[in-house]
Amino acid sequence: MSDSFDVIVIGGGPAGYPAAIRAGQNKLSVACIDGWQNRDGSYAFGGTCLNAGCIPSKALLESSELFHRAGHEFKVHGINLQALQMDVAAMQKRKNGIVKGMTTGIAGLLKSSGVTALQGTGQLLPGNKVHYTAPDGSVRELSAKHIVLASGSVPMALKSVPLDGERVVDSWGALDFEAVPARLGVIGAGVIGLELGSVWARLGAQVTVLEASDSFLPMADKQLAKEALKQLTKHGLDVRLGAKVSGATVSAQGVSVSYTDAAGEQQMQFDKLVVAIGRKPYTDGLLAEGTGVNLDARGFIVVDDHCRTGVPGVYAVGDCVRGPMLAHKAKEEGVMVADLIAGLYGHTNYEVIPSVIYTAPEMAWVGKTEEQARAAGLNVKTGVFPFMASGRARAMEASTGFAKIVADAGSDQVLGVHIIGPMAGELIAEAVLALEYSASCEDLQRTIHAHPTLSEAVHEAALAADKRAIDMPNR
Repeated sequence: MSDSFDVIVIGGGPAGYPAAIRAGQNKLSVACIDGWQNRDGSYAFGGTCLNAGCIPSKALLESSELFHRAGHEFKVHGINLQALQMDVAAMQKRKNGIVKGMTTGIAGLLKSSGVTALQGTGQLLPGNKVHYTAPDGSVRELSAKHIVLASGSVPMALKSVPLDGERVVDSWGALDFEAVPARLGVIGAGVIGLELGSVWARLGAQVTVLEASDSFLPMADKQLAKEALKQLTKHGLDVRLGAKVSGATVSAQGVSVSYTDAAGEQQMQFDKLVVAIGRKPYTDGLLAEGTGVNLDARGFIVVDDHCRTGVPGVYAVGDCVRGPMLAHKAKEEGVMVADLIAGLYGHTNYEVIPSVIYTAPEMAWVGKTEEQARAAGLNVKTGVFPFMASGRARAMEASTGFAKIVADAGSDQVLGVHIIGPMAGELIAEAVLALEYSASCEDLQRTIHAHPTLSEAVHEAALAADKRAIDMPNR
């Protein structure tokens, strides 16, 4: 095997493997190095997303939602179930099978694109060289005209609450519980904390979420965040805002957590505790001295809008650079860079990156919130359509939430779309497309939506922005 390539990608997660595959499609010689190790020591491509993040969490969310619906909703449909039980081992086996199938699939995609897949670790050296260490400890020096750093991110630690891997775990550990904990504590009310809390709450755990901030989902539209807190509380999450955790003590009986809130010092007892306070870029051992690649104050690799590091031929993409830590943002950056390297057009529109939280109800948004638009001095109009008025949502017994459109009152251009309700993560794609092409409310109003569908809520929200909604109740 040659030690020289056109492109070397360090990292095989949702930023790295798309970069490698696209570079291979562009007829470049490519090597992709990935060091992800499973708990059993085996190597797998796909990074955190496929192995211990996006994919396994969605598998558990789907299983737990079906269980919850069977126990709380099926009777309304005339479906009677006796002695409903959850086989956690079977649920975990299914989740692990999905993960294995997808990570194996990534290896197959790399091979079919002509990419040399190398398991192990890579370190950037000066002069566009890479120090590669294989799983057996052997080392080689590789070189390339272009190098893409896609090292990803890792969970942030809380010094006052060290992990023990049994009682106190990170997000990965919370995906592998062998039984439903009677009392589950979650530190952090972000995307990861809410999704993991939802999984185990649906299966019967008493879940308490401790969030240091006084506001809930501050990055979301306030109207959406308010509805989300209401619905998540209804579904069994005890979310405590302004709760600053100061420590945790592990014993044979469980975990005792100390925190302070507006009422003073508090203590709670849990059987399991999940630390989900966010993620940080993973660059440990990635950069040898003298590479010229810089990190900012928060540890992110410094890049420009096209993910160039400033060192000729060296790029960085995904969670290890600025911007939201989202798999789809990482993928687009990887593809963009691979096209730029090949001399093709490459671009990522950072203004239209959607966000999704896969709780029940789901939440999704793209573009500006109402608050952001008003703060920018824009003359804003909004349209809100409740899923309670959607025939499809009512038929699905999923009528909570709404679709909201934020638009410029003068130009009619859509500035943002915010959805909380059934299949919000799927519905948001239309909104992303609308923003990508600078659509107006009228554009959405004149777009025919099939009936009855959930997507009609977006259509009606656009109409509501001009007080012209057809199916709006209590107008």
